[in-house]
Amino acid sequence: MFNLFLAPVSNVRHEHGKRILFELNDVPPEETHMITSAEVHLYQSGTLSSVKKYSVTLYQVLITKNGEKELEFVDAQNTTTDYDGWLRFNATGALVSWTHYLYPNRGLYVSVHSHDNEDHEIKPEEIGMVTWADKHQLSEAKKPFMAVYLKSRNGGNIVGGPSLQKHYRRRRRKTIESSYNSNPFQNIADGFQSRSCQIQTLYVSFRDLEWQDWIIAPDGYGAFYCTGECNFPLNAHMNATNHAIVQTLVHLMSPLQVPKPCCAPTKMAQQAVLFFLEDNNVILKKYKNMIVKSCGCH
Repeated sequence: MFNLFLAPVSNVRHEHGKRILFELNDVPPEETHMITSAEVHLYQSGTLSSVKKYSVTLYQVLITKNGEKELEFVDAQNTTTDYDGWLRFNATGALVSWTHYLYPNRGLYVSVHSHDNEDHEIKPEEIGMVTWADKHQLSEAKKPFMAVYLKSRNGGNIVGGPSLQKHYRRRRRKTIESSYNSNPFQNIADGFQSRSCQIQTLYVSFRDLEWQDWIIAPDGYGAFYCTGECNFPLNAHMNATNHAIVQTLVHLMSPLQVPKPCCAPTKMAQQAVLFFLEDNNVILKKYKNMIVKSCGCH
């Protein structure tokens, strides 16, 4: 299994948004067919007092045969001004077009719009987005990067990454000023599959949590967790609810307003814990919903 992390090589102001270029030399040409997914990670520093909702959209920058600039939808995430952490965008289609189909790498465009005024684009840094790391900005650890996941050579499991949005609908946005209410979808290469909603191993050590002073036994337990994407069509093994199926269809029509369903536990089990009370009594208690048994789309 291979994980590559690509750093940006430049950052260009374009209108109110930012264009980010990633160095692709670290992706060996002979391994481009092994790409399973790619994520762009952008850090947002939540430092603003008033809480407002925003959409952060990633576009691939293209140049037509006539030399005209186009922005093709890549992915979008909703956020708020008080959010502090990483925003992840599925950029698999863009990476595949650069490495497999040899489209010129003209970078990715970061566009931010308020939910209150979707026609008005603002600068990413106005909501604390870190689009480049330099002397005057945040630490190197918070600069943008692209995580590339490659299939293992021995045919093993695909390493994580969010979903690919496949052949549903496609629209191009020719200029930044065109309507933000359009419904763009990405048309990417065949043959690349994302990791769908599934259960993954997670062992919780009570010592690592510094709970060993009051928990006698066990030392830890297998909690498991749910991860992956809930993309249309939702197959039977995804254990999707009827609501999730409907939400997926609505998401296809309005991706910026309605998110995809979430991968979450569908069945859970209890875990017995032996621990001290404050009066030094020893209690054996079975805690409900401590272990994930199966996952599905909700």
